[in-house]
Amino acid sequence: MVPDVTALFDQRTFTITYIVADPASRRAAVIDSVLDYDPAGGRTWTESADAVIECVTAQGLTVDWILETHLHADHLTAAPYLKDKLGGEVAIGARIAEVQQTFAEIFHPEPGFAADGSQFDRLLGDGDGLDLGGLSLDVLLSPGHTPACAVYRIGDAAFCGDTIFMPDFGTARCDFPGGSARQLYRSIRRILDLAPQTRIFVGHDYGPGGRDYAWETTVADQRATNKHVRDGIDEDTFVAMREARDAELKLPHLILPAVQVNMRAGHLPPPDGQGIAYLKIPLNAL
Repeated sequence: MVPDVTALFDQRTFTITYIVADPASRRAAVIDSVLDYDPAGGRTWTESADAVIECVTAQGLTVDWILETHLHADHLTAAPYLKDKLGGEVAIGARIAEVQQTFAEIFHPEPGFAADGSQFDRLLGDGDGLDLGGLSLDVLLSPGHTPACAVYRIGDAAFCGDTIFMPDFGTARCDFPGGSARQLYRSIRRILDLAPQTRIFVGHDYGPGGRDYAWETTVADQRATNKHVRDGIDEDTFVAMREARDAELKLPHLILPAVQVNMRAGHLPPPDGQGIAYLKIPLNAL
């Protein structure tokens, strides 16, 4: 039960997109794709997503799933573009409706916008299982960073999004609407209860201390050395640390465009009568 994993690192947003394949059937999932975006010019392009398509094609894969670990605040998802080019169903954690409802109160989307998760093909609950050829793809909901975060366990690998990072960087922030440091700690302990040899793949890496970018570790490594949640750090200690640290962090510079697009499952807002789509910049709202 060892999947083939291809990691594509996006230096602009420090995001890792994963292509996960069953070696036997060549069925695959794409996790956390990136739509390139220039905030200064308000322009999107598909260089990062096209790299995914190139890898999928070169490996002779059939994409069954396009998975989001959560509603991202630091990059735009390319899920609709990849679905159009590669097929597959777009899926996310079932609590996405809570996140949509929260941000709908800030961005006031078009009247037809439904804050019920219906923009996605599949809403995933804790313990759900999906087919990926001969591999098991199990869903472990992991709220804390956002209410709708999910970990995808595929064979011996767990794709954790922003819930936990490389051991020398620690854990996700919890100060976005609906976030909770206490929930995050409990979600991470569930991850760390997996088998010690389980491979953990993280959603971002920033090369702390100037080291090379990295994205793969193990449960055993996390339990021994994660600077925030290694064994011996209790829940109250973690919550105090996380909340103090979050109070000093700036918001991601793409949060306003990213949330507006990602809450629509990667679709841009509907265009006006002249065919131009617009993003809103709410002032003093976050």
